[in-house]
Amino acid sequence: MGTLGASPSNNGRGSGAWYQSWTHFRIDRRSPGYCRVTFDHPPINTITATTVEELAELVGLIEQDADLNVVVFDSANRDFYLAHYDTEHGPARTAALPAGLTGMHAWLDLLVHLSRAPVISIASIRGRVRGAGSEFVLACDLRFASREHAQIGQFDVGTGVVPGSGPTARLPRLVGRGRALEILLVADDFDGPRAEQYGYVNRAIADDELDDEVNEIASRVARFDHDAIARTKSHVDRVTLAPIASFLDA
Repeated sequence: MGTLGASPSNNGRGSGAWYQSWTHFRIDRRSPGYCRVTFDHPPINTITATTVEELAELVGLIEQDADLNVVVFDSANRDFYLAHYDTEHGPARTAALPAGLTGMHAWLDLLVHLSRAPVISIASIRGRVRGAGSEFVLACDLRFASREHAQIGQFDVGTGVVPGSGPTARLPRLVGRGRALEILLVADDFDGPRAEQYGYVNRAIADDELDDEVNEIASRVARFDHDAIARTKSHVDRVTLAPIASFLDA
């Protein structure tokens, strides 16, 4: 994966690496400035070592693409956006993945890189998003959720586990201390309207309008100047993102 703040290279519609055979998601490069990534790992889009490895490679491509302005992450499964880690099939392989350039585990490393990439990342949420899935959408810049068909939450404490990979650092900055503690310690799911009310997502959108509205937003951003987007996001990041050191004990 590219280093934080690395100089991007001009890939046009994307180098051949974009179009390799990905295992857990599909790529739709709709224009030089707009890419859509669709999670497609039946039956419930669990996060495995393969998911982490592929997403790390994808985030590296995103960081290095000077034409790309916006990437949308959605799901082919209406019932599951991203589930938690797969704890039944090879969890040791996920745990054994080498650290990334930040010195953190590969999963946390790619989330840090995604949140600081010089593009706008959008989570278009339909279905269930729990645990590590929630960690992923929290690392995205914008989150839009189906009003009728989204469930999002951090269940970790309910199972006796301290939430890892950044929600304790990201949520308080996003929703405030009290609501962050409620999300983390009550460990319940939020539907679209409640997630919008708390600031967990930017906006809850009627399910039959979600795809079109997110596409309209992404298509608009895709036409803007890349440098203006990257520099503006960098300025906002300096005062809103948790410092990387705060994730080291996550």
